[in-house]
Amino acid sequence: MPSDTIYNHETVVLDGEVFDGCEFRDCRMVYNGGEPPTFSQCRFDGCDWRFDEAAGRTLAYLKLVWSVGQKATVQGLIKEVTVAR
Repeated sequence: MPSDTIYNHETVVLDGEVFDGCEFRDCRMVYNGGEPPTFSQCRFDGCDWRFDEAAGRTLAYLKLVWSVGQKATVQGLIKEVTVAR
């Protein structure tokens, strides 16, 4: 579990990681579709978020669903993701 670490201009693979009090500066944040990461009191500055492998295929699938006229389905998922709980 990375704790109180500063990442600077690095590629950080996120799957299954737990980050506590970390700072990410101009990093490439890569999620491959495994276990979601956990962030606690982390800071992000100028990071590029990437979705590769299974995560990338999921986004491609959502794009396909959108393109065949199921925009409401995708918009419903976006609403579910963005509504504060």
